[in-house]
Amino acid sequence: MKKKKRGKREFRLKHFIFLLIVFWVGKTLISQSIVMNDLSEEKLRKEQEVVELQGKIEQLQMEIKNKDSLTFVEKVAREKLGLVKPREIIYIDKNSSNGVFKNCNN
Repeated sequence: MKKKKRGKREFRLKHFIFLLIVFWVGKTLISQSIVMNDLSEEKLRKEQEVVELQGKIEQLQMEIKNKDSLTFVEKVAREKLGLVKPREIIYIDKNSSNGVFKNCNN
């Protein structure tokens, strides 16, 4: 009779250990899945950032090629230095958050 009780205890202990292992493996797989999803989202964000930066690089390369043209010089004079053409009136929109200049040619 004692052997039967001992067998049931071992049987229960084996099931308990098996359930712990299954729980641990399941928890590990779920946590890895979450990490993989986070990493794939971050990868997509970084790829979009790379595309945006490549566009900016192309724009800057075009500006470098056109640095000696009159339109580029005029653009820099207007944007950076705030210069205007003769008989040009500048209006400043006080309601605007960034203080945008509005040009009106007469």
